[in-house]
Amino acid sequence: MVTSFPVRPPRAALALTTLLLVLAGLLGTALITPPARAASLTQVGSFGSNPGNLAMYAYRPDNLPAGRPLVVLLHGCTQNASGYFANSGWRKYADQWGFALVLPQTSSANNSSSCFNWFQTGDTTRGQGEAASIRAMVAYAVATYGTDPARVYVSGLSAGGAMSAVMLATYPDVFAAGSVGAGLAYRCASSLTEASGCQYGPTNRTPQQWGDLVRNAYSGYSGPYPRVAVWQGQSDYTVVPANGAQLRDQWTNVRGVSQTPTATRSLTGGTTLKVYGDDDVRLYEISGMGHGLPVDPGGAADQCGATAAYFPDTICSAYHDARFFGLDGGAQPSPSPSASPSPSPSVTPSPSPSPSPSPSPSSSSSATPPGACVRAGNYAHTTAGRAYQSGGYTYAKGSNDPMGLWNTFITHALRQTGPDYWVLADGQC
Repeated sequence: MVTSFPVRPPRAALALTTLLLVLAGLLGTALITPPARAASLTQVGSFGSNPGNLAMYAYRPDNLPAGRPLVVLLHGCTQNASGYFANSGWRKYADQWGFALVLPQTSSANNSSSCFNWFQTGDTTRGQGEAASIRAMVAYAVATYGTDPARVYVSGLSAGGAMSAVMLATYPDVFAAGSVGAGLAYRCASSLTEASGCQYGPTNRTPQQWGDLVRNAYSGYSGPYPRVAVWQGQSDYTVVPANGAQLRDQWTNVRGVSQTPTATRSLTGGTTLKVYGDDDVRLYEISGMGHGLPVDPGGAADQCGATAAYFPDTICSAYHDARFFGLDGGAQPSPSPSASPSPSPSVTPSPSPSPSPSPSPSSSSSATPPGACVRAGNYAHTTAGRAYQSGGYTYAKGSNDPMGLWNTFITHALRQTGPDYWVLADGQC
């Protein structure tokens, strides 16, 4: 008689079976337990007084504690909060260095091109309009998120850059520092007609006069004024480079320092940085860059953002601004040259109108020699086929460079760079 005994599996087989059972259990748990949601840009339904009729969007990195800084970001014309958030590069440093973002958003109900009304006195006066709405968003963040009220900053592009200057002037008690990208000096204009003049040509004011405009924005204020960084493309024909110099004059005067730089440095992307006073004011001048906020896609520490219309691939402005604001946890160190960019495509609404051209007469542009430069009134440019009008505004044919109101009183120089392709060339003809 043969007695049979149960055969024991080897220890290795037992261990493998146990491991498989554990993994199966974990997999089952994963299938029934939803993953944790990552932080995202979220609209805030109600944030308090809103006389400027703006929408509020906010981004808070996961597990952000109270007592952290806040950066307010202001988009350009025809942009929105989500497009600016996606392309500007600020999210990278909010996650990395731990601070919140608030992105106010305007609409066509306020301005036909969804621009912040940086030129309307009702929106650029302390306690009124859009400026008061943005201030209310900051107060909401301080009360609700526990934001450090001593570390609040503002940055913006184009009309948003001009509105950034508005916030720095009207609420110097709220903002510790700010940056203005392709923007304009505070109270350069107080009407739509004046706004067009500021955009396309220099305004004749002394640094003292520019500074007085800021000081009068909050009469009786005796505290410190914010530090300011200015970003200006040297081939910008939408907000001409003279505006960068005027911002420099305004804020150096307000800060009480000379208009002569104390240091000049060369950075990546054809950027020249001029520093004024004890890093009171910075002026970044970018050779060959047109209208936009500079980004520099890539994985290096000083690279950020995504290229898109009016987000040119030159240098990561968010990185330099975040360090200028002291958001990296240290003092405001001197910038150093950074790595070459690695382009990354993205899609976002453009910050300048791109209207469909209205029919215009057959032009003489085809008979104009390539490279020719023509100065004329907007109406004459349109009838000659070098430009077109849409909604009462004029745009260069081909490039869509905005030229202001469609009338005979506003003149510009246009240069032909290709068949039926014209660009603004004021100051170059």
